[in-house]
Amino acid sequence: MEKLFEKLMYASRWIMAPIYLGLSLVLLALGMKFFQEIFHILPNVLEMKEVDLVLVTLSLIDITLVGGLIIMVMFSGYENFVSQLDVDEDDDKLGWLGKLDAGSLKNKVAASIVAISSIHLLKVFMNTENIANDKIQWYLLIHITFVLSAFAMGYLDKLTRKDK
Repeated sequence: MEKLFEKLMYASRWIMAPIYLGLSLVLLALGMKFFQEIFHILPNVLEMKEVDLVLVTLSLIDITLVGGLIIMVMFSGYENFVSQLDVDEDDDKLGWLGKLDAGSLKNKVAASIVAISSIHLLKVFMNTENIANDKIQWYLLIHITFVLSAFAMGYLDKLTRKDK
């Protein structure tokens, strides 16, 4: 009975496979939003203020960072928790595939969140005349919380790796 239970529990990791596949649909949606923004600004680029163009550019960078985060979570999560990806060596294999353990993935996700938060904060600073001071303070506090959390997670990971 115990053996059956363990096999069933181990096989349940495959429940995550469709979830990781679903992330590719989110990636597709992000791609659509990215190009929607590009097609929206192209006809108006000559009339746009420089600040507005920079804000749109920061939004596009933000979308790109989120897309990279999705790919990282999708592939390394699948490899760490479901099954190894069988990609031929002659294909364009990502160099980090198979090298990110759960701890490294956690740190990379935290660093990506800090980068995304930095882009949002930069957008806020570029648009301060339209944002209330108390909201700016909240954005700054949230960003500092992300930075401190990422630093703490990285430091704790370093301590636990040193012990091994």
